[in-house]
Amino acid sequence: MSTDPYDVVVIGSGPGGYVCAIRCAQLGLRAAVVEKDDTPGGTCLNIGCIPSKALLHSSELYHQVHNNGANHGIVAENVRPDVAAMMKRKDAVVDKLVTGVRTLLEKRKVDIIHGTGRFTSPTEIEVTKSDGKAEKLRANNVVIATGSVPVELPFLKPDGEQIVTSTEALAFAEVPASLLVVGAGAIGLELGSVWSRLGSDVTFVEFL
Repeated sequence: MSTDPYDVVVIGSGPGGYVCAIRCAQLGLRAAVVEKDDTPGGTCLNIGCIPSKALLHSSELYHQVHNNGANHGIVAENVRPDVAAMMKRKDAVVDKLVTGVRTLLEKRKVDIIHGTGRFTSPTEIEVTKSDGKAEKLRANNVVIATGSVPVELPFLKPDGEQIVTSTEALAFAEVPASLLVVGAGAIGLELGSVWSRLGSDVTFVEFL
């Protein structure tokens, strides 16, 4: 355990967490972020908003050329989606922005500690690393910015293949023939739009 406590430890390095840590560092506080994944940026940057927007852009370009190109004087034959290329571009966009977040944290001398944090006292956090080893941190202040996870329905347990979460739906290897999206919120509509534009028969189920 470090003998000198951090002024603030932020648990979670998503848009709320990393911005909070950087601002604390700008104000002269000794700060650290605890992140369970290998890369900072949280759900939004790694498996949420940013990759979905990248795929929305690619699928919109395909949809426009395929369906409306002739109306604009653009003649193209045998237009088809290259899902692998779209995924490669999406991953490149995410990697670039993840590198940017990491650079911002490092420039402000914010320590990035990878692992899962849990409180052992009001001022102590135990961080369990991926290899099972644990590190203890002391903090005068703690900010919890752990974000969100997909809801698991008891009658629709994700198996990563036929029943998937938004994470897997951002990385399909090919366009599914049909897709049932449970939940017509922002994430569901975005991913449904992507695969519908690329040729999937998409149905939404919405409680409201």
